[in-house]
Amino acid sequence: MEAVWKKVKSAIKQRIPAHSFKMWIEPLKVSPTAKSDWVVYCPNFFSRKRVQGLYGDMIKDAIQKSLGQDCQLKFTISSKTGNTGMKEKNITQDLQLPLPGGSTRPGNGHFLRRDFTFDQFVVGSNNDFAYSASLALASRKEPQQNALFLLSQTGMGKSHLSQAIGNHVLSLLPNERVYYTTAENFSNEMVQAFRHDEIDKFKGKYRNRCDVLLLEDVHYLSGKERTQIELALALDTLFESGKRIIFSSCYLPADIPKLNDKLRSRLSYGIISTIDPPNFRTRVRILQKKVKINGYRMPENVIQYLAGELTDDVRQLESGLNGVAAKSSLLGMPIDLNLAESIVKNIVRQRRRITIDVIKKLVCKYYNISLADVISPSRKQNFVRPRQIAIYLSRHYTDAPLQSIGKSFNRYHATVLHSINCIERGIKQDSPIKKQVGFFRKKLESGKF
Repeated sequence: MEAVWKKVKSAIKQRIPAHSFKMWIEPLKVSPTAKSDWVVYCPNFFSRKRVQGLYGDMIKDAIQKSLGQDCQLKFTISSKTGNTGMKEKNITQDLQLPLPGGSTRPGNGHFLRRDFTFDQFVVGSNNDFAYSASLALASRKEPQQNALFLLSQTGMGKSHLSQAIGNHVLSLLPNERVYYTTAENFSNEMVQAFRHDEIDKFKGKYRNRCDVLLLEDVHYLSGKERTQIELALALDTLFESGKRIIFSSCYLPADIPKLNDKLRSRLSYGIISTIDPPNFRTRVRILQKKVKINGYRMPENVIQYLAGELTDDVRQLESGLNGVAAKSSLLGMPIDLNLAESIVKNIVRQRRRITIDVIKKLVCKYYNISLADVISPSRKQNFVRPRQIAIYLSRHYTDAPLQSIGKSFNRYHATVLHSINCIERGIKQDSPIKKQVGFFRKKLESGKF
């Protein structure tokens, strides 16, 4: 039976994309119940429905060819089977596939993603200096360099490089105390330490028990005076001890409003490296890398098409690639340009239609305020919150720089940044703001505005 099933799987593998085989066929188990009856065990209801609908005839045909006789198939869910000739527990264990992109937790802080390594990072002209500086810092090739500031817009790879440093350090020196966190979580941790009278413990952890500090999104420190003072003191201790420090942000230290001069100086102490949007050749290489990692079978012309159309950032590229693979797998469609176009048009079309004016009108409509209200100098709460949400959405859904967004709302770029930070904090805290922003996102992304 095992030999027959192995032969059947080998035949099917030649006929369908690698990612489809891995997702739908690889987890299956089979068992003959009679001369011409076979049971196919699926890990769950959704799997059974998809396998039976998309690949049932293919599996049956392959088994019949292998046996040289007709057969009947029955598809069932493994956890609900009775006497199958195999122990139910073992079937379930065998069907459980390892989760991709597992993570490791450093000495303290957030998890580091295992796939965020230097080997998995695609180097191009847009990020070669940031990559070299990060690798040198992680490898200690430049002893005089112990601080790095990674600067880029969202989705360009600064988090990947930051975590790659942590993973590289831990691979060389497993006992190093690597701490990966965000500026917002650093601030929240400090507040909790004050509330529970554990501030000395908090200070000791960052000043005396940290060898590598990876601090993301430092622009969230804007306006947090007490946190800025504590971080600056911790950084002084780390710098003096020769510890390695990596910052990341969407903004230069000089452009972050309400930041005290001492901390601004510390953030600017090391190398500041910018990561720009990838060019066409780099986008192609990124896609090729992702295709190989995920085991997709992707025609080169589809890769070229995705690279040419999805130009915003790496996350948009990954979204397009995964969308094509998922639609192909779920609907049993071949991966070709028609399929790619159907995915890309939904990603790109909305970006082109959404403007700052569209966002302002949408927000004003649902908050029942006028356009004059949203751009007025008034600080009434019923105007401030809609204004902040509109600014946040403008930053998220348009390519306009901060200065242009500020001008559209009669605000300075520092106020725009403050508004964006306020909304992002509200979203992370799962406040009513999250639901309100989610509502507007659905409207914009569905085109119903």
